[in-house]
Amino acid sequence: MPKLLQTLIEKKQIVEQEERVVIVGLIHKEQTERQVQEYLDELVFLAETAGATTVKRFTQKLQHPDRATFIGKGKLEEVRDFITGRNINLVIFDDELTGSQISNIQDVLKIKVIDRSDLILDIFARRARTAQAKVQVELAQYQYILPRLRGMWSHLERQGGGIGSRGPGETEIETDRRIVKDKISLLRKKLAEIDKQSLTQRKDRGEFIRVALVGYTNVGKSTIMNTLSKSEVFAENKLFATLDTTTRKVVFEQTPFLLSDTVGFIRKLPHHLVESFKSTLDEVRESDILLHVVDISHPQYEDQVEVVNRTLHELKAFDKPTIMIFNKMDLYEKNTFDQWLADDVKQDILNQLKTDWETRTHGNCVFISALERRNIDELRKTIMEKVVELYRERYPYKSEFFY
Repeated sequence: MPKLLQTLIEKKQIVEQEERVVIVGLIHKEQTERQVQEYLDELVFLAETAGATTVKRFTQKLQHPDRATFIGKGKLEEVRDFITGRNINLVIFDDELTGSQISNIQDVLKIKVIDRSDLILDIFARRARTAQAKVQVELAQYQYILPRLRGMWSHLERQGGGIGSRGPGETEIETDRRIVKDKISLLRKKLAEIDKQSLTQRKDRGEFIRVALVGYTNVGKSTIMNTLSKSEVFAENKLFATLDTTTRKVVFEQTPFLLSDTVGFIRKLPHHLVESFKSTLDEVRESDILLHVVDISHPQYEDQVEVVNRTLHELKAFDKPTIMIFNKMDLYEKNTFDQWLADDVKQDILNQLKTDWETRTHGNCVFISALERRNIDELRKTIMEKVVELYRERYPYKSEFFY
């Protein structure tokens, strides 16, 4: 394998620990200023998850992205002037960049440049634990690299040092493109074999009702999983803490079912990553009941609900019986109520919130705090009723599961 391509493929960690970064977003006809600020808030959290510290954010209003440098020449020079002498290691753009845009921007800024997709892939690469997740992430990385290969050469030359500035010949680029395509083909075959094994494992689970936790990333799915199944699933206050689907057998009042925790969704999730992880999300497609977990304390929680619903539509899993779990009520109350607000006013606000969502979900919702174990009994009861109802419909001869 050519040296420069090998450097690109083997460099798993794009963002180094404690790296100082600048982030850039574009306000255009398809993204309002409010939306861009929300996206950048999330990008800051993504950078933090990868171990970096965001020093400053830049935004610009344009009708559409510049084909050569994504943002305008003047704004790019403003970013360059800011990073000069400030020990900034990396600039992260909130939208996908082409290979030539990355190359052109780096020519001006003289430091490493990546986009949101690259950052998410980097986080996924760090978090992957099982063979399936590792292959899925690697496949997504190669699919991301392929159309950007030509534009990435200048970036690699600067990393390698002393290689020269003219760049590789056309023949070598084509050789690398073929190597990447062959690797993608190999990884797809490997993933297909792993998928077959996973399918066999799922079929061997017997006639159990399957329940899957879904939701935006960092809404508390793994904490709820631990609470309901009394197991120890990794959970922390970072994006994509869970990549691999975890399934546990849970028994409520002698009624067993299978409960699965799945990878969280996010805005602008890279297309190749969605494609690669569809086999992991088979757990969602094949489930009987969805538990859609929502961080009610997040200022844009309704937007997050829409992102999850759109992804479920893409997975053809939107028509399943669904229970909305509004988590982090403790934080919601802390953020919403001040200490001088009368208790009856607080209760009226809470009652209105619950009434609104009960109407929208036809009563299929529960408000909890998994961290404080608040209202967990009601959540168990709601899940239990749905599970028993499905057992009666599908397996009427399994009367031992109904009590």
